[in-house]
Amino acid sequence: MFYKDERLALFIDGSNLYAAAKSLGFDIDYKLLRQEFMRRGKLLRAFYYTALLENDEYSPIRPLVDWLHYNGFTMVTKAAKEYTDSQGRRKVKGNMDIELAVNAMELAPHVDHIVLFSGDGDFRPLVESLQRQGVRVSVVSTIRSQPPMISDELRRQADNFIELDGLREVIGRPPRDPLPEHAREAEMADD
Repeated sequence: MFYKDERLALFIDGSNLYAAAKSLGFDIDYKLLRQEFMRRGKLLRAFYYTALLENDEYSPIRPLVDWLHYNGFTMVTKAAKEYTDSQGRRKVKGNMDIELAVNAMELAPHVDHIVLFSGDGDFRPLVESLQRQGVRVSVVSTIRSQPPMISDELRRQADNFIELDGLREVIGRPPRDPLPEHAREAEMADD
């Protein structure tokens, strides 16, 4: 439920939203996503959180980050840490949960409604705190994937759950060629 006069902010957990959309077989058109939520209320901010592999000559998500930055999104990035696990596999770590939570708490006094694009159960205490401050919180993720991409605790805590698959016709586009393996790892940085 959205009200035309309410002040909105979007908080997008980049790797989580990417994984949810991928599991449903579509890509997000971020221009359409922003337009959709501008129609639903007074959009004050749209934050996008992602970790970047800074040591690579070319980061496969750099074009997306640059496009979002120039098209009305507030980009929050940090360098991802790269390591090799005990089985010798290359892993990337770049969790952005704390940055997202701090920004949401700072913005809470200035908004009526926060839309969180993540299914990560670690955000349940954040949602609860925002609600205590009088902010309504909608969570966008999916229960239609196998397994579901949203934690049950987060879904229950939210004021409103928005099924990502239900937004497909409004914000989706067909997936492009699969990303190279190192790009997929960069997007899955929260592991």
